[in-house]
Amino acid sequence: MNMDHAVNQPKNVNLPLLSYVGFTFLGYFIIGLSLSVLPIFISKNLGFSLVIAGLVISLQYVATFFLRAYSGKIIDGKGPKPAVLSSMLGFSLTGIFLILAYYFKFSPFISLGFLIITRLLTGCGEGLIGASPINWAIMALGEKHTAKIISYNGVACYGALAIGASLGVMIEHHFGLYGIGILSIIVGILGFLFAKNKMNYTNSHTQDSQSFWKVLGKVSPFGICLALGGIGFASISTFITLYYNYFHWNNGALCLSVFGGLFVAGRLVFSNVINNYGGIRVAIACLLVESVGLLIISFAGSSQMALFGAGVTGLGFSLIFPALGVVAIKSVSPSSQGSALAGYGLFIDLSLGIAGPLIGGVADIWGLKYIFPFSAMMVAIGLGVAFYLKRKLKF
Repeated sequence: MNMDHAVNQPKNVNLPLLSYVGFTFLGYFIIGLSLSVLPIFISKNLGFSLVIAGLVISLQYVATFFLRAYSGKIIDGKGPKPAVLSSMLGFSLTGIFLILAYYFKFSPFISLGFLIITRLLTGCGEGLIGASPINWAIMALGEKHTAKIISYNGVACYGALAIGASLGVMIEHHFGLYGIGILSIIVGILGFLFAKNKMNYTNSHTQDSQSFWKVLGKVSPFGICLALGGIGFASISTFITLYYNYFHWNNGALCLSVFGGLFVAGRLVFSNVINNYGGIRVAIACLLVESVGLLIISFAGSSQMALFGAGVTGLGFSLIFPALGVVAIKSVSPSSQGSALAGYGLFIDLSLGIAGPLIGGVADIWGLKYIFPFSAMMVAIGLGVAFYLKRKLKF
C-alpha cells in the first residue's frame, strides 16, 4: 500500500524507528561479515598480492557510488520499499557467490572472479540500502524526527559493521567462507521478508522531482563540509594502531573502541540538539570539538592522552552527518529528498575512500607524527566551510 505521507504518527517513535533502521543494521551486518576476512583469503589462500586484494575490496565502493544515484530515483519515484527489497536480495546473492568462491579456492582465478562479483553485489546492496531506511522512516514518522532518524541510522550502521566484522572472523575460523555465505543468505532473506510486509510510502509530487545531478549540486556544499569532517574519522580508524606503534605505546586498538563508544553516545544522547539549535550550528560545534580532539592526539605525550583525544574526536564527529544532513534535505523539494540523501551520502564515501591514500602520503613524506596535525587542519577547513554556509545561507 502506498501513501503520500505519514498518518497517525505514534507519540513514541523509538520502536517504530528501530523497525526501519533495522534494515540498515541487517545490510551493514552482512557487509561487516566479510570485511576483515576477504583480504586475508585473497592474499594467503589464493596467493594474490595485497594490491590485488585492495583493488577487489575497493570494487564495492565503486558500485556503491553508482547505485546511490539510482536508489535516490527509486525512492523519489516508487518509494523506499523497492530499494530495500532489492538491496536485501543483493546481499543474499553475495552469500551464494562467497560459497562459490570458497568452493573454487584451489582455482585462484575462478575464485577471484566470484569474489569480484561478490564485491560488486555488496556495493549494489550498500548503495540501495544507504538512504532508503532513512527516507522510509521520515515518510512514516514525519520530518520533525529527521535528526533522530539519521542519528539512529548511523548507530545501526557502525554498530552492525563492528559486530559483523568480529563475528565474521570467528565464523571464518571455524567454518570458512561457507559459514559467512550461508549466514549472509539467511540474513538477507529475513530482511527481504520483513521489508515485504511493511507499508510503502511515496511522494505525492513526483512530477516536481529534479535530476539526481541537479540535486547533487544543491547538497554538495554540505557534503564537502561532511567530507572534510570525515578525514578525522578516517585517520583514527585507519592509522591509530600504526601511530601507537610509532611511539611504542600499547593498546592502540583501544582508541577505536573509545572513539566508537563516544560516537554512539553522542548520537544517542545529543540527537535532539539539532532540532533545538539548528543543523549548521551543531555542525560548527561538532567540527570544532573534532578538531580539538585531533590536536590532543597530535600533541599527546602518552597513550592515555591520545586515548582521551580519540574520545573527544568521536564525540565531535558523532553529529556532523545528521546535523548537515537535516540542512541538506531542506535545501531541496520534498519530492527530491531521496536523491538528496543519496547524493549527500556520496561525500562520506568519497571522504573515506580518499582519506586512506591521502593520509598515507602525508605519513610517507613527512612521517607518521604529522598525520593527526594534518587531519586536524582538514577538519578545521571544514569548520571554515560551515561558518561560510552559516553566513551565506543565513542560518
